[in-house]
Amino acid sequence: MNVFITGASGWIGSAVTDELLANGYAVTGLARSDESAAALEKKGVEVHRGSLDDPASLAAAAKAADAVIHLAFNHDFDNFAAAGQGEHDAVKAMLDALEGSGKAFLFASGTAGASGAVPGTATEDDPSPFHGRDSMRGGAENLALGYAEKGVRPVALRFPIVHGRDGDPGFVAYLAQVARERGVSGYIGDGAHPWAAVDRTDAARAVRLALEKAPAGFRAHVVAEAGVPTREIAEALGERLGLPTRSVSPEDAGAHFGWMAMMFGTGTRATSEITQRTLGWTPTGPTMLDDIAAGAYDV
Repeated sequence: MNVFITGASGWIGSAVTDELLANGYAVTGLARSDESAAALEKKGVEVHRGSLDDPASLAAAAKAADAVIHLAFNHDFDNFAAAGQGEHDAVKAMLDALEGSGKAFLFASGTAGASGAVPGTATEDDPSPFHGRDSMRGGAENLALGYAEKGVRPVALRFPIVHGRDGDPGFVAYLAQVARERGVSGYIGDGAHPWAAVDRTDAARAVRLALEKAPAGFRAHVVAEAGVPTREIAEALGERLGLPTRSVSPEDAGAHFGWMAMMFGTGTRATSEITQRTLGWTPTGPTMLDDIAAGAYDV
């Protein structure tokens, strides 16, 4: 089976690519730069040159593949609305190319916005509240899941914070950077806001299992830890980096944390019991605090 992966050279995508290759899949990876193309070719990945800004090219690559895993996203926090609109257009182009084929279309989504029977806790049964091209991430989850009635097997991959020890460029790394720059490891308010989390290798294995086992319309919660309190994250970073830990008031959070303030001050709690049972997936990797303590975010 040949799988077309967008974001194949990214933080999550590179681990998914390795997981698929190790399990006998052929992979075609989207590459925007020469550097990304070279890294993919070194792994034995067939390269499709292009970008998320070229829906027609994405559609052609999707149609030529046996399945699609869409993990790329334009994280432009200065123009997040445009990034969401671009996501909508890219997803729709690939889905239209797959219509009636019965092929799988797995795509990165998130746990934010849905809450379950336990207030503030997202479960797989909770639909995304975002609809339409102008909504969060272009309403791509609801758009894609609607293609289950059009001969496609769409699967939402709801990722929380994905951490790891191999050069994580994401949210925890940003918090560590802010702590070093400010000379203090901060959290907002009482620091009770939870961050759902998963180790990168566990996430990659869950994606492969979702490709193999998830039914059409499934919302996979790629979650190992339901919610790590932000105060504990700040304390772990402070201890590891040799910095004091203190609370930052909500009023000062924007100045202290920048674009991260809203996310860090809100948090998301999510469970994955249905995903673990459906996919036969059991997270076994280190926790977020384990990775911090091991020095994953020292530099």
